[in-house]
Amino acid sequence: MDYEKDPRVDDYIDALPDWQQEICHEVRDLVHAADPEVQETIKRTVQPYFVLQGNVCALLAAKDHVNVFVYDGAIVPDPHGIITAGHDNQTARTVGFREGEPINAPALTEMFRAIIANNRAGGWRAIKKERGLA
Repeated sequence: MDYEKDPRVDDYIDALPDWQQEICHEVRDLVHAADPEVQETIKRTVQPYFVLQGNVCALLAAKDHVNVFVYDGAIVPDPHGIITAGHDNQTARTVGFREGEPINAPALTEMFRAIIANNRAGGWRAIKKERGLA
């Protein structure tokens, strides 16, 4: 897959153990495949973010897992049950992956596409307000 990479994101991923690098590369490819206009950046000094008219997701590697924070305001459906933490969080929820766990690529891509569509429609805050959820 060909997309514009931020070298700071490469630096973040390259410093991780091999198994975490694999997860991060796969998630990175999936978010770019969800929409070719997604851009990469670094926020909070070192954390990779993927954005398109707002945050889509961010990566954070921990000692024994990789978290993918999905910035959806908890309004994107999770019919495949991939959310692992933050179910009631009002800003972002988490999809966590441990070494050897497969990524449900179709479900994660579906979630990314829904977040991007919401961002293009004004963002989850505006959507919640419109729906009377804020």
